[in-house]
Amino acid sequence: MVLAATIVNITVGGGIFRLPASVAGSLGAAAPMAYVACAVAIGLIALCIADAGSRVSLTGGPYAYIEVAFGPFVGFLAGVLLWMLGTFAFAAVSVVFAGNVGELIPAVGTTAGQFIFLALLFAALAYVNVRGVQQGARLATVATVAKLAPLFFLAIAGSFFVRAEHLVVERVPAAGEIARTSILLVFAFSGIETALVPSGEVRDTARTVPRAILLAMVTITVLYLAVQLVAQGILGPALANATPAPLAEAAGVAFGPTGRALLLLGASISMFGYVSGMILAVPRALFAFARDGVLPSRLAAVHPRYATPYAAIIVQTFIVLLLALKNPFERLAIMSNLAVLVLYALCCAAAWQLRRQGARTEGAPFNMPLGNVTPWLGIAVIVWMLTSIRVGEWAALFACLAIASVLYWLALRRRGGALHTGPVRAAEETTL
Repeated sequence: MVLAATIVNITVGGGIFRLPASVAGSLGAAAPMAYVACAVAIGLIALCIADAGSRVSLTGGPYAYIEVAFGPFVGFLAGVLLWMLGTFAFAAVSVVFAGNVGELIPAVGTTAGQFIFLALLFAALAYVNVRGVQQGARLATVATVAKLAPLFFLAIAGSFFVRAEHLVVERVPAAGEIARTSILLVFAFSGIETALVPSGEVRDTARTVPRAILLAMVTITVLYLAVQLVAQGILGPALANATPAPLAEAAGVAFGPTGRALLLLGASISMFGYVSGMILAVPRALFAFARDGVLPSRLAAVHPRYATPYAAIIVQTFIVLLLALKNPFERLAIMSNLAVLVLYALCCAAAWQLRRQGARTEGAPFNMPLGNVTPWLGIAVIVWMLTSIRVGEWAALFACLAIASVLYWLALRRRGGALHTGPVRAAEETTL
């Protein structure tokens, strides 16, 4: 139960407060198909992560066992992918956060108001985190109840206001449409890999991990489906245009201004907790890469008084602010999900490779069902989802990886072939 609750807590983030409108815009009343497809994909990937994690005794999640399976360069690229997904996810939720606050405070809803709000938000969060990890961690632990309560409230109480005619599927979407929408939904389902980082240390892993995964995935999927169906059932076709706060709009129709305000407040608190945690975590990746010689050494500077990576925090904050100001939520979410799906494909491949190598730590590893087949099923589903990625999105991903690769090999040359980028060490400082 504890592991399952951890998975739910980490996975349910700010994206679900915005995604129902985006999914409805793509698939209409057929939106549940994308949720089911995404849940199946993430379930297969989670099994691979649990299996691989139980065979590698290093802390750090995906990059740790990807490096063990395929070597330091591929492990380094895994670390870069994780930094990319964290950066884009951070910016995406920031956009939704500003939109929600704009619904509560109209002045923030203007272009200038959003700029000022995000600039002040990031400046304040950067200042707090430069002053110390403890202060940043306190911000990151904003009540989980504030995140889950409005979702359960809308899913349960809102069901009494659903109109059945709004849920009639008039057209079955094509597989490509479902794939593209599923890509977007990965934003709401990803995070399970973080909760399973210590899966090799769980008592009776072979029984506990698969049960926790099953319980958590069923809970998350049912909650998301219920929220989507209730919002669709209340708003109907209007849901697609109910951005930036579709759930609040549904609550407003069902419960009036008070219900709308409560949903907006709960969503804002949830997203504030998310961005607080991300600004605490993501800059540590830049710090680690700079410390290991891949990025300029100035990014590895540590504050003389607070002992925090202040240079990396400031640079990371500026990058996220630019992304949030210049891109809509959907574009940022797709780029984050592209990075995470490529990372997940590497995780699945690493699980197969580690099993083939017979890698194991002390004690029996977790043997996932259909151990030699599940990784390839996971990769197949990922490839299907990636078929909907557009040329420009692939180009952006490959450009980032190409630049990172050049920096890696230049650093390797400078150090005479002795470079170790330490994605495992970065992982210890960058739990996303």
